[in-house]
Amino acid sequence: MKKLLIAIIAVLFLGMAYYFISPLWRVVELDDASPISDVAGDDLAKMMEEMKDEVVEMDEPKPDMPRLVASGDFLPKAHVVEGKAILIENGGERTLRFEDFETVNGPDLFIYLATDETGSDFVDLGRIKATKGNINYDVPLGTDTDKYNKVLVWCRAFRVLFSLAELE
Repeated sequence: MKKLLIAIIAVLFLGMAYYFISPLWRVVELDDASPISDVAGDDLAKMMEEMKDEVVEMDEPKPDMPRLVASGDFLPKAHVVEGKAILIENGGERTLRFEDFETVNGPDLFIYLATDETGSDFVDLGRIKATKGNINYDVPLGTDTDKYNKVLVWCRAFRVLFSLAELE
């Protein structure tokens, strides 16, 4: 009976260990199309850099034209990260795009738009879709992106901030 109990505990422990450790070696890549154009990756970053310095005068803003609202570089917190977070508006809808993004995987990772780094007041954009690439997340209509201007890669299981980008 004692051996059976030890075996059951060992199986449960190994299952939990696999759940929490296995994401570390899993890389999920994704390359979503950009809401700005068909241009992806480095070309899009270059185009955005050029657009930042241009002053465009229009009699009336066109709501159906995509526009860059804000952006910020990802900064490491608990884990190393690379890439940029870009907030894009197109036809009244907003998309949060990760460009050239790369981070380690982890258990229970979510993407939040938050008011600060603690993850206490946030808008949940869902589970992380990929740990590498160019990834789009839909921002719910009515979200105040001036208030929720921090992008968090958050581990719910351990309440740990993997990384963040401040949208400016």
